[in-house]
Amino acid sequence: MSRLTFPDGFVWGAATSSHQIEGGNVNNDWWAREHAPDAYTIEPSGDACDSYHRYPEDVAIVADLGLGSYRFSLEWSRIEPADGEFSRAARDHYRRMVDTCLQAGVVPNVSLNHFTVPRWFDEGGGWTAQDAADRFARFTEFVEPVVARDVPWVCTINEPNITACFANLAADTTFGGVGLPAPDLRIADGLTAAHHRAVEIVRSWGGPRVGWAVATQAYDALPGCEEQTARYAEPRETRFLHEATGDDWLGIQAYTRTFVGPDGPLPVAEGVETTLTGWEYFPDAVGVGLRTAAREVPGVPLLVTENGIATADDERRRAYTEGALRSVHAAVTDGIDVLGYYHWSLLDNFEWVAGYRPTFGLVAVDRSTFTRTVKPSARWLGGVARANALG
Repeated sequence: MSRLTFPDGFVWGAATSSHQIEGGNVNNDWWAREHAPDAYTIEPSGDACDSYHRYPEDVAIVADLGLGSYRFSLEWSRIEPADGEFSRAARDHYRRMVDTCLQAGVVPNVSLNHFTVPRWFDEGGGWTAQDAADRFARFTEFVEPVVARDVPWVCTINEPNITACFANLAADTTFGGVGLPAPDLRIADGLTAAHHRAVEIVRSWGGPRVGWAVATQAYDALPGCEEQTARYAEPRETRFLHEATGDDWLGIQAYTRTFVGPDGPLPVAEGVETTLTGWEYFPDAVGVGLRTAAREVPGVPLLVTENGIATADDERRRAYTEGALRSVHAAVTDGIDVLGYYHWSLLDNFEWVAGYRPTFGLVAVDRSTFTRTVKPSARWLGGVARANALG
């Protein structure tokens, strides 16, 4: 196959989130959910990857691989453990993470919120509370010293559409289920208001480019079901893409596709290869997501902020990633403004309701010793990044 070169300045990186890798986030809503008597999560997050203490090693791995950027998130529950009570020590911790990236020659990409919120915020109504946007704005203002300088990319809220759907998550709608639960529209509205407030604040600092990241589902309508598919996608994806109008960039996060028939989403067909999350193996999902976003929000630059596969077969990870990157390159060739690509995830980590079984990482983590072991797929992707070319 011919060599596929990406645009000059194309960003290559790997992504993580605080709760999935840090460990010991006892003061957020997910920790409470994991330990509830009726928990439908497979297992608690516990120490996760102990990255709260081992982040210098993780950043060093990113640098050694040649992946020039590291996307990570701030843990709101550490920084504001009680309503209006802020921890300067926790804020300083995340600034040290930024400085560690800079010293290693790695570009930091920081998410202000990646699913988890403090318990006090959740117990006060969460994103449905009348003052939710005010609370998030206050938090955003407090973390200015972390991200206002030297951080070119700031994501306000990660996958707001999934957060809205998580509100109606249950044991029968976890990984491997059919489609997404119906979103809570009050939560969707609260997230949207918080995003726009945060964009205004971050822009006032005059440094970072700011946006948010939406999980695209690559909806595929059966013949004659285009209207049903559009109706299904609107509250779960489309509205969140539209809210990025005027932002500096929009993040696209893609893994698989969803077929939609006259009665809604369909289960994965028998005989189709699936991943450890029960999703169809479909590398072109990221290309579909990019094209959907470019159509729905023309003029907003796009950034692939997550893309990857849960598998125990690292060769399938490499093959999936190569297919995904070919799909990204095809979108670029067709004139879509794609700024970069972040692989999910840097580490095998805690995958929410599914626990530790789905391994998305470029790097394996021993659950007892926290020893990191770089996988061949990571070396391969690092080579692609160094060459800024595939093939």
